[in-house]
Order: sequence, then C-alpha cells, then structure tokens
Amino acid sequence: MVVALLTAAGIGSRMGQDIPKQFMHVENKPIIVYTMEAFQRHPAVDAILVVTLPSWGDILRAYAKQFNITKLRWIVPGGKTNPQSIYFGLRKLREEQLPDDAIVIVHDGNRASVTSEIISNNLSTYQKYGDATCAIPCTEAVFESEDQGQTSTVSIPREKLIRIQTPITYPLKDIYEAYELAEKNHMEGIVAPTVLMQKLGHVIHFSKSSEINFKLTTVDDLMLFEALLHTQKESWLK
Repeated sequence: MVVALLTAAGIGSRMGQDIPKQFMHVENKPIIVYTMEAFQRHPAVDAILVVTLPSWGDILRAYAKQFNITKLRWIVPGGKTNPQSIYFGLRKLREEQLPDDAIVIVHDGNRASVTSEIISNNLSTYQKYGDATCAIPCTEAVFESEDQGQTSTVSIPREKLIRIQTPITYPLKDIYEAYELAEKNHMEGIVAPTVLMQKLGHVIHFSKSSEINFKLTTVDDLMLFEALLHTQKESWLK
C-alpha cells in the first residue's frame, strides 16, 4: 500500500495573510487541493492522509468532496511543530494497522506544483534502495555565515551540495520508529524526515526533482505558482 502523507498544519506566518497559506485560493482553488490532486492522479498512490490545523479539518473534507479527491482517507490534527505533525500522521497509520512495509510518501502540502514525474522518480528510487528523497543539485555559489547572513569569509563548493525537497519516501516501520524516537527525545529541531534519518545513521538516496517543485512560502511564490499554472513546456524542448 502506498500512502501520501501531506503536511498542512502550519499557520503560514511568513505569508502574512489572514488564513493559513495552504487554504489560500489560487484561481478559485485552495493550494492544498492542488497538492492533493497531484497524488489523486498518480496511479501508484492508494490513499492520502492530511495533517492539518484542528479547526480546518471539516473544511478540508468539504474541499475534498467538492474537488473529487476520492483517495483522501484520513485527516489528522497537527502538532505544534512540523516534526510533531508528521509523527501524528504516522501514528494514525499505525493505529489503522497498516503493514510495516506500507510505503509512506511524506510531502509538504504547500509544494502544490509537484508533478507525476517527480512522484514517479521518487517511487522508483525507493523501489531500488528502500528510501528516497527528492533533490536537486545546487547551482548557485554558496557561502557560510555566522551572523545571520550579514557577512562571510567561507564559501562552500556547490558541487558538494544537494538541496532536498519533498516527496520523501520510507517504509512505515522505519519512518514511524524514527519519529517515535524523535518525539520521545524532544528532537524538535529536525526540519525534514531526511535530516532525521541521516542523524540516525541512514544512508540517503536521492531522486530527481525540479525547480518547479518549490514551496509556497511568500506572496512572490504565489505569483510564480499562478504563472506556472498557465505555462506549458514547449514541444521542441527535450
């Protein structure tokens, strides 16, 4: 069984709007619905679980009905942090007695432009190695700063750097046990499943992603996403 676990429990403070960013509308559709639709369309995905703000669960279910998201099976109230929200979602899957080898695809609910190709690449890497993290090579020059980005005397070779995104895929047993350990040991600073797995000694395997799979964090990102909805790849491009 393949389950997409979507995180949508943040308040979106950096967006600076009156409602959580995942529920903001772009062309009369909430951002979280665009994300759910990507996994609804993918033939390998059997079910969707969304971790969201407790007061928005009924609204999310209504949106799923409106936009025919038939794979949405569980809506789980989120925690105080993103790691805690992921843990709550994984715990729900455990309570539902999914098998240890159920495949869990963790994805940011506000990465609404994820494509079927990105999801397929991720699942293909998982089938080969037993884990997968979407990633793209770093193409910019990068510096290390000790004063919150004001100055630096150290550059980092970009050839050694990989920028991770989501989806991130693991078997339920492995990722649940990792997050259970993180919850018990108050590891709130873990920003992504891949970081947690790396800290626990796992080798990380990367799948090919894309710059269009960006996280909607600011108003500028919303503008880019809306423009992307009206953009198609030219037929002559490889």
